Amino acid sequence: MRRRLKLTMITALIALASTGCASNSTTGNKPANGESAPEGGKTSFSMSMATSGNKHAERSADVNTEKWVLKLEELTNTDLDIKMIPLKDFASKMSLLFASNDIPDVVQNVGGATSKGMSGSVESGIFMPLDDLLKEHAPNLMKAVPAEAWQETSYDGKIYGIPAWLSNPSRRALFIRTDLLEKTGLPAPKTVDEFLDVMRAMKKNGVEFPYQMRENFKYADTVMGAFDVLPSQFELQNGEVVPKFFDVENMSKALETYKTMYDEGLIPKDFASLTSSDYSKNNESGRSGMWSANAQLLPEVRGKLKNAVPDAKLDIIASPRGPENVGGHLLYSSINTSYYINSKVPKEKAISIIKFFEWMLTPEAETYFSFGIEGDTYTKESDGKIKFTPPTAPEAMDEDRFRSMFWFVHDMIYNKAREEMTEDGRDMMNFLDTVVSKEGLGTVRFSPALETFSKYPDASPLGDDVGPKLIIEHMVKMIYGKEPISDWPKVIEEYKKKGGLEIIKDATERYNNGEGVIVTENRK
Repeated sequence: MRRRLKLTMITALIALASTGCASNSTTGNKPANGESAPEGGKTSFSMSMATSGNKHAERSADVNTEKWVLKLEELTNTDLDIKMIPLKDFASKMSLLFASNDIPDVVQNVGGATSKGMSGSVESGIFMPLDDLLKEHAPNLMKAVPAEAWQETSYDGKIYGIPAWLSNPSRRALFIRTDLLEKTGLPAPKTVDEFLDVMRAMKKNGVEFPYQMRENFKYADTVMGAFDVLPSQFELQNGEVVPKFFDVENMSKALETYKTMYDEGLIPKDFASLTSSDYSKNNESGRSGMWSANAQLLPEVRGKLKNAVPDAKLDIIASPRGPENVGGHLLYSSINTSYYINSKVPKEKAISIIKFFEWMLTPEAETYFSFGIEGDTYTKESDGKIKFTPPTAPEAMDEDRFRSMFWFVHDMIYNKAREEMTEDGRDMMNFLDTVVSKEGLGTVRFSPALETFSKYPDASPLGDDVGPKLIIEHMVKMIYGKEPISDWPKVIEEYKKKGGLEIIKDATERYNNGEGVIVTENRK
């Protein structure tokens, strides 16, 4: 029934195109890239992907009947059969998918070729290597994707995944209420001491939370970044790859700074249990002076903040620098999601799928995913300029983001076509290009992850941006004054006894052998 409905709707779209009512996008049997159509006309393939937490995706009874999917099929001369996996169940559902042996033609993964979500599927030969197909049929993709992103979607020297990439892996930024800073009479802080002075001045002026914190130090690691001791990161010390928190001197200084912030009421007293939801509410309601967030969120957070505090000004500034002249937050992986083609897919069909992803880099794709359908969600003026009003109602915003979820392969740093239309968007791009791109902390990353991580979960990072549970617990106790900061060397010894020594040995061997090692440097 669903397929009959889809065919009926597609037939209607084609009929409209023949009467001149549709946009002059590619339709019929002519592929969007201008090459001859595959035998049999449309390319049909199945695909699994995450909902990414999008409410519209999770409400949809069948995304394949959504007009945005139908339009995508029309533009690319494809017939898609998409299965959505709820984000909260993504890891477990992916494991079941591979165990079932009923694997779609294309599988989306959140991460790279050998990340946890892939469950060893690439190594076991479930997906096909793509090097030759990409070189011949996707030259624009080969040029556009950074080498680091190809590395993360490769295994044993061969490319298996097509990534959605980040041209700038520095994304997190220090947000500041510029209006509150102006009231202090102080300049934007450049050092940790100046950072403390600004917070104290804000507190004196009645700001409830001069700096916002949250559980696990997630999006709250500005100070640790200044001292280059982000607890989820690794570095080479004396011939061994060790966690950055092994730097006792700088880790102690970071903890002393956080304790000062806690003792003086510059951060929430309940920061250790503050959820991401409460964290956002505090920032958007005007209770916070400074906080860390993804720089892309500037336009959205500005809008929400001004609803609560009409005179508020919100900007991004350079993060404070520490003793080694570094600052900022972690440098992300070079990829966001990636796409893998089932090894059982015939070659001609695989070529058409590769061309489908290559189309994602065309101006036609950028216009569709950015603005939607001409005459429906946007119009064109006589000079060809697009007239588009971003939706503001929650459900409409969810649907707008839903459409962009199908822009599978492109640079994820920001959507230039959309952002350059508003002052907030232009500001965001400018801050990313001129401030955020000049800071950030590198690490030694392993893909696939170290085997010892799964063996010793309490001593392993909880994520790319969250340190081990064992370490976080001691950090919190020290900031609350329940343990002396001078005991940090004892914490390191406890870490070693609870699996840390094996993790260090595993990491050092992988590093020395060059097995799945990705090294990024600090930006100064």
